Amino acid sequence: MTQSIQPQHMVTRFAPSPTGRLHLGHAWSALMAHDMAHAHGGAFRLRIEDIDGTRSRPDHVAGIVEDLRWLGISWDGEIVFQSARLDHYDAALARLREMGLLYPCFCTRADIAASASAPHGPEGPVYPGSCRGLDEAARESRIAAGTPHAWRIDMARAVERAGPTAWNALPFPLESAAMATAVRADPIAAGDVVLARKDAPASYHLSCTLDDAAMGVTHVLRGDDLYAATHIHRLIQALLDLPSPAYIHHPLLMGADGKRLAKRDGSIALADLRMQGMDPRRLADDLRAARFPIGISLGKA
Repeated sequence: MTQSIQPQHMVTRFAPSPTGRLHLGHAWSALMAHDMAHAHGGAFRLRIEDIDGTRSRPDHVAGIVEDLRWLGISWDGEIVFQSARLDHYDAALARLREMGLLYPCFCTRADIAASASAPHGPEGPVYPGSCRGLDEAARESRIAAGTPHAWRIDMARAVERAGPTAWNALPFPLESAAMATAVRADPIAAGDVVLARKDAPASYHLSCTLDDAAMGVTHVLRGDDLYAATHIHRLIQALLDLPSPAYIHHPLLMGADGKRLAKRDGSIALADLRMQGMDPRRLADDLRAARFPIGISLGKA
């Protein structure tokens, strides 16, 4: 089933985490979302995903703003900070608990990795459900003792409650007459994912989904590496009665070694290019036209 896009209602966004400086991959994704919204008479929003208390830094927030302005990217409305929306995440978690869809998980990453029964899904090892079977007394006892825990969604029960769901996929690059294809959501493949981390008030899956709805985002443009996450986000939308935007997944920028550009791998930072005297207008034009610097190319994750 297909349906046409509605450009007059388009709202896109760019949502970086302030855990490092923006690199070329960020720049390309931001430019694509920015240009797509403006080409269709829509709005482009900026969100800072700053609830990772151990890695988020205020100086990186300032750096993100500086890098975007240097590239000539402007945004509509005020910047949205996730750290100002913690009560909304708490309310959503409380609602899901009332539905009986969440349970506390006390497992460490080492526990999960050591489990012989942990299969691999689209995002890596699937949680084997070790804590799902704990009785209420055992859960309350561990929580009362201060044992660190995350909150996971009972995926099978959640899917049963939500029923069949689908999300609208649009092609990249987006043409004015593009038609959306309905993709049936398959969140089961991801297993019982975390919705509230031990070290953060909400996981990416929950916070991103709630924020997109609150910001009125109609078209989410993001990398192919997040395709599998879209199935999870569509489920959360169905459970919490949230609107579902159209999704456009773009290929990732790859280095000469064939690996995706990422902060953890020391990818080329925009701040470094600026210090080297790079012309930001030329860089933006080259990125838009896929005329990438030597060693950079489009690819798949």
